[in-house]
Amino acid sequence: MPFENLTVTGKQGDYWRKNLRLVGALTAIWFAATFGVIYFAEALSHVYVFGWPMHFYVAAQGSLLVYVLIIWVYARKMNALDSELERQPAISAD
Repeated sequence: MPFENLTVTGKQGDYWRKNLRLVGALTAIWFAATFGVIYFAEALSHVYVFGWPMHFYVAAQGSLLVYVLIIWVYARKMNALDSELERQPAISAD
């Protein structure tokens, strides 16, 4: 196999672990925002927001706001992580 000796260690390994941790957390939030409303739809149907049942309001408006927030958080965190990686001294070839 061409990649059998490929290992990610040091700064690259830290970067990759932080990236996977962030993606995992944001995916869990996405899952809760998407399928949590469906699961609790009957319970949320008795609560009204602006004249609409809560499950309809959250599915139509709230989940979209959560998706935009997920994108914003991901972009900010990855920019910070990229900046952190660039600020660290380069590995010397000695």
